[in-house]
Amino acid sequence: MQSNLKTWFTAILLTLGLQLKAQQNIQFSQYVFNGLSVNPAYAGYKGDLYMNAMYRHQWAGFPGSPKTGGISIDGLTKASDNRVGLGVQLLFDQTGPQSSMSLYGSYAYRIPLDDEDTRRLCFGIGAGVTQYSIDGTALKYVDNNDEAIPTGKIARWIPDARFGVYYYTPSFYLGVSVMDLFSLYTDGSRFSWRGNSYQTIRKTQHTYLTAGTVLNLSDNLKLKPSIMWKEDFKGPSSIDLNAFLLIDERLWVGGSYRSSMKLWNKSNLDPRLQQVNAASVILEYYFDRYRIGYSYDLNVNRMANYQAGSHEISIGVLFPSKRYNVSNPRYF
Repeated sequence: MQSNLKTWFTAILLTLGLQLKAQQNIQFSQYVFNGLSVNPAYAGYKGDLYMNAMYRHQWAGFPGSPKTGGISIDGLTKASDNRVGLGVQLLFDQTGPQSSMSLYGSYAYRIPLDDEDTRRLCFGIGAGVTQYSIDGTALKYVDNNDEAIPTGKIARWIPDARFGVYYYTPSFYLGVSVMDLFSLYTDGSRFSWRGNSYQTIRKTQHTYLTAGTVLNLSDNLKLKPSIMWKEDFKGPSSIDLNAFLLIDERLWVGGSYRSSMKLWNKSNLDPRLQQVNAASVILEYYFDRYRIGYSYDLNVNRMANYQAGSHEISIGVLFPSKRYNVSNPRYF
């Protein structure tokens, strides 16, 4: 019975991806340790060159489950008096036979607000391209001779842009960004093959609001609560609530609760749409200039019965320069 249910869910997932005009924006549970993934104004925040890699397998055990990964590197330019941050980010996302791959460059101008250089207001822009593709060899169909099914991979390239503002102090941050700016005016989800038309799930414009702080509980223990609100003004709003304990400046232990909800009246929303919730357990360990992290997500709804949760790993490497200042740690 469970096998049959999985088959039906897979069919529904692929039908939504190939026939409807939908949305898909990359989601990482460990974004709080790599702000560049949600805001281009974050580029250069850590002061030194920083590389981050992530891989996420969502809904493990579910046929056609999403797989997402990325690698980014950002830092400050030497001749800018620490005012200009640059970053590059490569992302990929695959769900069943459809996938997207994006490459972005980010530029952030960082304005100091005090003489000690502990507070800055940053403005960031990003530009790049996204390749949307569908792989016909990954499709399962009844008629092997159906000429309407692509026999290989077909793809389209679409330009994209993003914008963000980021403010931080040693113990607080606040950011707002708009991602996938061109998605309202371009559509990379439409494909043609031998006179037939196809549509895949595509990214759409989202606004992110993030905020967090660090509270000293003792000499060796700190609390870091944070929140993220993701909104596209069409579908349900997404709210992330996060809380971490930092132990001995090395080990982060915490969790996250994510919920999609209707915060205000949106006439286009289907009244039958159910609220989607997920809970995460996250561990991050720092040693020397390296960071390694793992998170496990579990859907708190009916999906929990048909998949084995979501797994995500991340690795960060800091390349310190002579200006590296250990007395001003970067908690965000």
